[in-house]
Amino acid sequence: MLNLYQQYPSAAPARLTLKHRVQAWMVNDGQKVLFMGVWSIAMAMVFTLAYLNYAVSDNFKTMRGLFGTVPLSVARASALCLHVCAGIILFPVCRNVISLLRTTPLNRVIPFDDAIPFHKAIGWTIFFFSWVHTIAHIFNYMTLAEKMPENGNWAVQWFTNGPGYTGNIMLIALILIVFTAVKRVRRRNFETFWYTHHLFIIFFGFWAFHGAFCIVRPDRPPQCANAGAFWKYWIASGLLYLGERALREWRGRQTTFITKVVMHPSNVVEVQIKKDACKTKAGQYIFICCPEVSLWQWHPFTLTSAPEEDFISVHIRVVGDFTRSFAQKLGCDVNSKAPKSSEPDGEINRLLPRLMVDGPFGSASEDVFKYEVAMLVGAGIGVTPFASILKSIWYRVNYPTTNTRLRKVYFFWVCRDYQAFEWFQDLLKAIEDEDIEQFIEIHTYLTGRLKEDQIHNVIQNDEEGFEDAVTGLRSPTHYGRPNLDQIFSGLSHHHPDTDIGVFFCGPKPLGRQLHIACNTYTQPSREGTRFYYNKENF
Repeated sequence: MLNLYQQYPSAAPARLTLKHRVQAWMVNDGQKVLFMGVWSIAMAMVFTLAYLNYAVSDNFKTMRGLFGTVPLSVARASALCLHVCAGIILFPVCRNVISLLRTTPLNRVIPFDDAIPFHKAIGWTIFFFSWVHTIAHIFNYMTLAEKMPENGNWAVQWFTNGPGYTGNIMLIALILIVFTAVKRVRRRNFETFWYTHHLFIIFFGFWAFHGAFCIVRPDRPPQCANAGAFWKYWIASGLLYLGERALREWRGRQTTFITKVVMHPSNVVEVQIKKDACKTKAGQYIFICCPEVSLWQWHPFTLTSAPEEDFISVHIRVVGDFTRSFAQKLGCDVNSKAPKSSEPDGEINRLLPRLMVDGPFGSASEDVFKYEVAMLVGAGIGVTPFASILKSIWYRVNYPTTNTRLRKVYFFWVCRDYQAFEWFQDLLKAIEDEDIEQFIEIHTYLTGRLKEDQIHNVIQNDEEGFEDAVTGLRSPTHYGRPNLDQIFSGLSHHHPDTDIGVFFCGPKPLGRQLHIACNTYTQPSREGTRFYYNKENF
């Protein structure tokens, strides 16, 4: 059993050779960094080769004489990079495909769990090369106006001819997409982000015609055979994405109804859903749409139900416009501190809103059963994926049907509000009562301040003994933040020569500290403990 008050010996060796450092780095960071490195090198090669083609090819002598070598080559090279990025950017958001691919051996090479960060990286690449392309063409238009003044001022041409006005419309749409996707803006108003992100339809639509005007003509025929070739790059990912959206509409119209709604403390709403066609795994997530709130908005929520249960459930924290409106449609008074339940078969019957569900989709937490030892760390509402996992473990231990590699689980739950521990209190109590072999160790942390009357209540109840005054569990609550050095040293001491999966869902600062601790305490030697860091990405 992990003793958080015991001083364990240092797990990390004093000195590591370069080989051992590389091995330790490959455990958590190597795959992602190498993949992004290959992507960056590929973009650099595309730009360089395209630049050299337009700068030295004898098929563009006339164009180089008209616009100049550097502006022409930069504009065309950046355009090719944009075409490549546009052909890939929709793949990472094809969640059904990603969920399927992450279960294949290809996941060892390509980090599919980081599909959304890769989607963002491609988006920033498009934003960068769009400005490079735009600025280069401004110089081209200015040069063209000097050599052909009869066509008018360069600014007039910039806003009136085909490549000019289509490019400007695309640039405006792209600026709105990028600005509203910035984390601060997206967190403040998700609905604005959601709707403006669909301006990609306008962006891609005008792109289809942007190159068809053939402003840059080769010297030899066929001069405009490849003009308007954007569709060739976009067709594969575009059709796949359209298929995903069609599948979402089909799934959303399958029979789905809400069976139970519970208002928990700290403005958290539990929704239990019945959908026969939905087969889930522990740690997965779904998208939910409530047409009475918005027909077009789909929001991701982690499942808190186990695959062994005959329903699916989510716990939703009311923090934004959608969640607040959804909670009110469910009959929850989000401004009230008193918990209340609404059940169709209970004393109060009410007409619950129609619900559309898409999914489930795979996530990093789904891999918990691939390790011998698992460390689950949830902060606040970030505990939701681990509720599903803990339930599934409980079922597997008490009603075993198949063998599992997992033999030990350490569960850490960090909360600022002590009332939040009530969300899954019954589940944790059931685990403690029936987990005779201590398969699961529970460690709770309270980081928020207690009021004076709450302190007196804790002291009085703690003197009685058997249950913790905050959580009602036998496991004591720790006050303050987790001591990661103590925890990782203890895990290394108890589990030498073991691969430990560290799964996290919560705020970035704590996730960053966990990531660093995993790298610090990973021992690349055969007898050492290796910590594999896994984080939820929606």
